[in-house]
Amino acid sequence: MAIAKQLQPKTALLFNKADQFELRLCQALNRLGFHRSVRLFFKAISRAGDGVFWYSLGLMMPLVYGLEGLAALGHMTVLGLLCIAIYSQLKNRLVRQRPFISFEAICAHTAPLDLYSFPSGHTMNAVNFAVMCCWFFPEMSWLVVPFAALVAVSRVILGMHYPTDVLVGALLGLVLSFGSFALWPAGMFSFIFQ
Repeated sequence: MAIAKQLQPKTALLFNKADQFELRLCQALNRLGFHRSVRLFFKAISRAGDGVFWYSLGLMMPLVYGLEGLAALGHMTVLGLLCIAIYSQLKNRLVRQRPFISFEAICAHTAPLDLYSFPSGHTMNAVNFAVMCCWFFPEMSWLVVPFAALVAVSRVILGMHYPTDVLVGALLGLVLSFGSFALWPAGMFSFIFQ
């Protein structure tokens, strides 16, 4: 059995206030999951957002775009690993309980990957990958932007995250992806096709 980590009192108070403030919105979105078709749709979106969608898309890039696709995939892989490292550290340090753990009124419509919710790793990765796809291949925007938005919404509907978890995850994904392009506008592996 896992031992619950303790937060600093100020952090615990901040999360407690945020949890109470967001509870109504969480409940409203979470209730949508009681409709079988909605629940199954968002479970599938969330599952695809675990990596299946992004891995499949990434593996197709070199096939469709050649060396340019390979360079983009390299950039996306490095940033994806950085995302995982950052949100894992934040979750383990900030230890905000998932909504369905903190409130009986919130139902878990899927199994959690871990105990903690802040920030949303699914959303952080989805936004990070969507921005990178749009940067390298703008013609993919019609696919990746709506998918990233659906992943973010799915996490609240399924009872896994509060809206602020998703918002902060999205902001971190934006900062990472745009930060990487500030350093390497053509991509960190652009030398491959020069």
